[in-house]
Amino acid sequence: MRYRTLGETGIEVSELCLGVLTVGPLQEDLSPGEGGRVIRHALERGITFLDTAEAYGTYPHIRAALRGCPVRPVVATKSYAHTGEDMRRSLERARREMDLDVIDLFLLHEQESEATLRGHQQALEFLVEARERGLVRAVGISTHSVRGAVAGALHPLVQVIHPLLNLAGLGIMDGSREQMQAAIALARLRGKGVYAMKALGGGNLISRAREALAFVRSVPFVDAVAVGMKSVDEVELNLAWAEGRTDDELQARVGAQPRRLHVEAWCSGCGSCLEACRYGALSLHDQRVQVDAAGCLLCGYCAGSCPDFCIKVV
Repeated sequence: MRYRTLGETGIEVSELCLGVLTVGPLQEDLSPGEGGRVIRHALERGITFLDTAEAYGTYPHIRAALRGCPVRPVVATKSYAHTGEDMRRSLERARREMDLDVIDLFLLHEQESEATLRGHQQALEFLVEARERGLVRAVGISTHSVRGAVAGALHPLVQVIHPLLNLAGLGIMDGSREQMQAAIALARLRGKGVYAMKALGGGNLISRAREALAFVRSVPFVDAVAVGMKSVDEVELNLAWAEGRTDDELQARVGAQPRRLHVEAWCSGCGSCLEACRYGALSLHDQRVQVDAAGCLLCGYCAGSCPDFCIKVV
């Protein structure tokens, strides 16, 4: 496992970051004990960087993993808070529920433009004050858009950017993969740390997983890549790929695990995915997309058409 420093923060992280969303209630819904064992295994195997968010409901899983663990990982979390007071509550919740005195990285969740970042200015300023008090080590933003990445790169208070990047450009709201790479280069020019998300396109690039992971790791100025892993086998497989190893037996086991199309709760019911589905497996009920599992071939075309990146293969 290679380790890198996030921009100019001085924080060293493993190149492979464990995305904790997948073990929690929004996806695999493992108990804190079960999810904690997956996280603990990753820590013991050299993955020292965890990514979560207040909205994921996975603080108890991380707390369980860290109980008695000799490894102290870098933990990144995110909040949608707009005001300083709301962010204060978010920070205290994160510290309390993960049993951590200091949060290493605290990000504003889903900052998609200059206007969005301005609207969260009070929350950002609170995080900067928390950093000065030693409660946070670095502050930043997550984003699914090129405009958001550029806004973060240019903002003097933002130290770390967590952008969406994958070889197919799936989920980038307002531009191409190449434009996102240019925004990442700008961020590094201005001293920001960068760790990428959605390298596997929300599971829609599973059939090209090794290639997809290798692509993001090869992009200049990406310090680390966050990948969701929900089992010990998935941890081991991603480690093998990160270390340049092959393991056909392990890959076959992971590949044999049942997959399904998952629609996030924030689906707006716009219907774009229905037009993209070649097999008629999607329908709209009560302003939310429903999936006919028997008719779904998990091709991922629907995910590429979703403007809010609501559709994932899990």
